[in-house]
Amino acid sequence: MRNAALVLGIIGGLIALIVGFFGYGYTEVVRAHAEVGDMFGRVEDPGLIRFASFLSPLLAIAGGAMAKIRALWGGVLMLAGGGLMYYAFGFGVFTMFPIGFCLVGGLLALAAGKPDEPKAHF
Repeated sequence: MRNAALVLGIIGGLIALIVGFFGYGYTEVVRAHAEVGDMFGRVEDPGLIRFASFLSPLLAIAGGAMAKIRALWGGVLMLAGGGLMYYAFGFGVFTMFPIGFCLVGGLLALAAGKPDEPKAHF
């Protein structure tokens, strides 16, 4: 389970990184050119989008990397990354896979409660 959580967290984080680049870039384009925002839609809270564009992929990748050794911490980080992406971007065609990968990876990491080595993961 820890290996699956590791892979899902890293893949979900990399896809979230792509979504984050476009989200951050769109807020910058709308800030610089207001007519783009009038044509394609304005962003209600650009600060939240910029914050989530940076932090969500970071949490997912870090959680995936930690899932093998510290499953509890890695699972919490992946769940937080997926939740932040859902809160900021919503559930859509471009966000469904990173959100799904992060949430499933986080749940798998938390379900790996019995550690492989005698040291507990709490």
